[in-house]
Amino acid sequence: PSQLRPNCSARDRLTLWKPVNERVLRDSEGHELALPREIGDRIENVLAAAFAASTLETYAAGLLAFHIFCDSRGIEESQRAPCSVDLLQSWIATMAGNYAGTSIKNYLHGVRAWHIMHGVEWNIDKPTLDTIVRGAERLQPDKSKRKKRQPFTVEYITKILEDLDPKNELDAACGGCLTTSFYCAARVGELTVPTLKDFSPDRFVTPTQIRAATDRNGFQTTVIHIPHTKSSPAEGEDLYFSKQLGETNPDWWLQNHLKVNKPEPTEHLFAHAQIVGRRQGRRALTKSAFIQRIHRAARNKGLPLLQGHGIRIGVTLEYLLRGVPFDAVRVIGRWQSDAFLLYLRKHAEIMAPYLQPELHQAFIRYTMPPVR
Repeated sequence: PSQLRPNCSARDRLTLWKPVNERVLRDSEGHELALPREIGDRIENVLAAAFAASTLETYAAGLLAFHIFCDSRGIEESQRAPCSVDLLQSWIATMAGNYAGTSIKNYLHGVRAWHIMHGVEWNIDKPTLDTIVRGAERLQPDKSKRKKRQPFTVEYITKILEDLDPKNELDAACGGCLTTSFYCAARVGELTVPTLKDFSPDRFVTPTQIRAATDRNGFQTTVIHIPHTKSSPAEGEDLYFSKQLGETNPDWWLQNHLKVNKPEPTEHLFAHAQIVGRRQGRRALTKSAFIQRIHRAARNKGLPLLQGHGIRIGVTLEYLLRGVPFDAVRVIGRWQSDAFLLYLRKHAEIMAPYLQPELHQAFIRYTMPPVR
């Protein structure tokens, strides 16, 4: 227990937990500026706004683990911030072999963010830090290694939809959300809400944010604007899909949901009616309710239970298998890097056209991104 670390929610921990050496505002020559303390607090709040709420919660776990380690070893408050290379390496060494490499990296990022947020100098040698992190990753226990997420496929989704009743309110919402998420390459959290109390029309999608677009060739696309995303919290981002052949057509399922559930303009896009006790109410589609219904359908069909992120991975593979150019797939999925290319390593059929003789040179020129 410490007055520097009050009880608070995880997302507030990085701002409310203070280092013993408080922020001092200085000029370029190191002299203290005659500015009120409120300015420093405001700086911390602005810096905190740079992180998504989920990121703050993840980083908070790292900050907690760091202070638990320091408390158990009798490390003075003044020695924790700024943190020395030796202290940081000692902490990492105690976690190595017990934690997953990704967890250790997130924990480190949390302590670093805490330093930055409170204006404490972060004098950690990056090459040294990278080396010990790499060592910790190699020592991670097998049980902590995350299994590769299996992708949703058109065939898998077709079987899931067979278990849904299009006239049932929840099923109509889940069918619309599943097919829309898939063909838009959306994150499940972008079209659902974490909990019922979290819904706000300023942050989550509503029916008013759907529009139709037609290009010069007459091709029609449905555009869905997400007002707030992790990578673009202020302006949001657009998702889009076109009509598809077969049972997974997102246009049909979305229109069916709108017809069955009739969400109001200020309601969540996939709001649906639900009986609670003896009363019928309306609620936004939560991520947990969506995943539970998809998993129940999978069990009924004798299918494996796939994770939500497999939807985005699955459509990335689907579009690549259709021959959609790599750069176009990146834009559709709003991938910020080449991370999606990692999924190609175990899917030789995607790479097959690129490995063929001259017959396929035109195909390669069309689909591969230009050399930079």
